Amino acid sequence: MTRQRLTAYFLVLTGVLGVTPAVRAELKSLEVLRREPFAEGQVFGTTGAYEKIVGIARFAVDPNHVRNRLIVDLPLAPRNAEGLVEFESDFYILMPREPSKGNRAILYDVNNRGNKLALQSFNRAPRRNDPSTPADAGDGFLFRRGYTIVWCGWIGELLPGEGRLLMRAPIAQEKGQPIRGMVRYETSTNSPADSAPLSRREGHGSYPLSPRGEKEGVLTWRLRPDGERVPIPRSQWSLERRPIPPAASGGVPGTLPEIRLKVSGGLRPGYLYELIAEAEGPIVQGLGFAAVRDLVSFLRYDRSARNPLRTPQGEPVIQRAHAFGVSQSGRFLRNFLYLGFNADEANRRVFDGVMPHVAGGGLGFFNYRFAQPTRHNGQHEDHTYPTDHFPFTYGETVDPFLKRKEGILSRLAREPEFLPKIMHTQSAAEYWHRGGSLVHTDPLGIFDVEIPDNVRIYAFGGTQHGPASEPPERGIADNLNNPADYRPLLKALLDALDRWVRDGTPPPPSVYPRLDQGTLVEWDQVHSEFPSLPGVRYPEVIHQPLALDHGPQAWTHGILTEHPPRVLGEYVVLVPKSGPDGNDLGTLLVPDVAVPLATYTGWNLRRRDVGAEAMLANLLGSYFPFARTRQEREAAGDPRPSVEERYGSFEHYQRQYAAACAEMVKKGYLLQEDADRLIAERVKVRDRFGGR
Repeated sequence: MTRQRLTAYFLVLTGVLGVTPAVRAELKSLEVLRREPFAEGQVFGTTGAYEKIVGIARFAVDPNHVRNRLIVDLPLAPRNAEGLVEFESDFYILMPREPSKGNRAILYDVNNRGNKLALQSFNRAPRRNDPSTPADAGDGFLFRRGYTIVWCGWIGELLPGEGRLLMRAPIAQEKGQPIRGMVRYETSTNSPADSAPLSRREGHGSYPLSPRGEKEGVLTWRLRPDGERVPIPRSQWSLERRPIPPAASGGVPGTLPEIRLKVSGGLRPGYLYELIAEAEGPIVQGLGFAAVRDLVSFLRYDRSARNPLRTPQGEPVIQRAHAFGVSQSGRFLRNFLYLGFNADEANRRVFDGVMPHVAGGGLGFFNYRFAQPTRHNGQHEDHTYPTDHFPFTYGETVDPFLKRKEGILSRLAREPEFLPKIMHTQSAAEYWHRGGSLVHTDPLGIFDVEIPDNVRIYAFGGTQHGPASEPPERGIADNLNNPADYRPLLKALLDALDRWVRDGTPPPPSVYPRLDQGTLVEWDQVHSEFPSLPGVRYPEVIHQPLALDHGPQAWTHGILTEHPPRVLGEYVVLVPKSGPDGNDLGTLLVPDVAVPLATYTGWNLRRRDVGAEAMLANLLGSYFPFARTRQEREAAGDPRPSVEERYGSFEHYQRQYAAACAEMVKKGYLLQEDADRLIAERVKVRDRFGGR
């Protein structure tokens, strides 16, 4: 009997009979490379000063353990003398110097393509991958609350550099040789370029082609995701393989090289270049889930001297753990829950609270052979990767194309002691770019689904995926990008999540547009009732997730064999209905949108000069300021009342704004400290009132 068949037989026994193998060491060691004061010893409220711990976490997992059974290709990874599979990740911890003064909670920030985002999201801090100075602490919110903030690498395709967190996972092998298989790469640019990474993104590696792949690979180009693929002769393109940069400061080394595509005459903006070829050396990327699970579980439960988060008496400091992830990282958390990783190998709960942010309805290309975890599904680019696929909802629904009934929480619901409290938050952009409505409707958009008791959904109307800077610019898009800032809401909701976990205090009610309330509608302009604004093109496209056939082994073994995949059908997406000004109804509005000086949308379109004109500008929203006066409005033909007609004076506007903030504080969606700051900052818009 082959090793694969023996493994399959073993998994049937353990799955059906409930037999769990003896617990093995999941985390072998934490090698500390740096331990130093954070923010020059700054004191944060009653928590006091913080310190920073940076190093390498080394893991060893049992490929036969029932909790690891869904990690694709794990049985094909090399093993140590104990029969365990070893891998390693960078880790980074910010913790109170006196742990007893903290709040005894971990906030685990799932890094986004190696980058840390929690301090930017909650502390209004600059984006830094090695936060060190008082400025890097921002307003100190998470530190004043006493959180221990933890990160670790989980992506194997990243290149060292710029402080990115890496995971080094083993390569799947057969008969001692790296596995080979067909791989599909898609790349594009927004300006003319001599070359582009096969991975699409800088700082990412790619699986190298086999000799056969180099010779027989097929490169095509097309202007639209559903356009005809036009072959490019082999003599007109080449690949440049660059050496892997050295690991920075003793951290985890890279695994895959950077490979760049070159095309004779250069790459044209907006065009989609797709290479299908045989590659070799797939990373066991699903170990990224095990890395997060086992590091957090170790920090929560381990009583040995290896654990930096324990008391001198050997008691663990941490009593609860929350996870936060932005975009790709939010999709990681949904996938983490879907695959059942919130239970560790010793049958202990990992996270008590989970906050997937701006993930929309997506999962990820995280746990497949030849996985490319930083791919996503956009309306234009990366449209047919296995990312936005069923199930979309937390409760169970039926896939009309695949005839499967399940939800994100189906596996964990069989063992409810491992179910966390969940706050799913998303911007208006997710409805246009990320299939956001599928989080709370059936796959065909016919009815609102029931939301499980342990889940809340908050849709931040009139916001884009990540807030634009002030003053907003156009970038690659037709319109000014959307600067509405939802981050103050995240702070209040994190407080509510922690109370919900700590003592059962119910959080604020979910707020999202609904079919039964008439606030969730078809996305064309007639149904959305978005006003006709002078010089503004309303979208004629939206990201519509597809039911795809990637081959017979895609969902059973994580092996994609159909390149490109065959389309089985389209899931139905809907959007928030617009009010008279074009601002979203049925959503949770930040004060800037609730008391508006502009129309804020979750969509924007690509400019002609960046290629693929009128396709969605990926993840961007739009900002359309109101005219200052009635005269200006009428001259422009703008149907929206002007600032003057709405408010009369700045003082009247500011009173309305303050009242909106007070109402949000009362309902628990905004903290008083942020309400005070937002009201004080309104002085910056006084010039919109022309001295009135």
